[in-house]
Amino acid sequence: MAFKETLAAAREQRGMTQQDLAEKLYVTRQAVSRWENGETEPSVDMRKLIATVLDVPVIQLFDIDVSQLCQCCGTPFTVPNMPHGTETDGTENTAYCKWCYDGGQFAYQSEDELIEKTAPFLMEATGMSQEEAVSFMGVLVPHLQHWQK
Repeated sequence: MAFKETLAAAREQRGMTQQDLAEKLYVTRQAVSRWENGETEPSVDMRKLIATVLDVPVIQLFDIDVSQLCQCCGTPFTVPNMPHGTETDGTENTAYCKWCYDGGQFAYQSEDELIEKTAPFLMEATGMSQEEAVSFMGVLVPHLQHWQK
């Protein structure tokens, strides 16, 4: 579901008006209206605040099908020529990309290490600032299979 629909549904489920939500977020009612109409979208950090106010998982506020991503770094497998990871015997592992899982070994030992090393690639691909890329990855990575505890 697109962000605009997710936001409106979550707000209405809590019995809040656009004005109520705006006051809790310290934004104008018009800002909430523009989000719900799809005219603009809030930043990653604002989505985190919205999730807290509406008591929903922050990942719900992103239109992301986690099953279509590398389960370690979050790179979409829709990227052209995206190679899958490999097991020790060379067989393909379709859950991971080659850069995260090669020859049966994971390249990153912690979420922080992954984010530090891969945020620059996200910045380059999307035009996000470093702060936005790190914040977004901080939301996404814990929902990927490799990092779930």
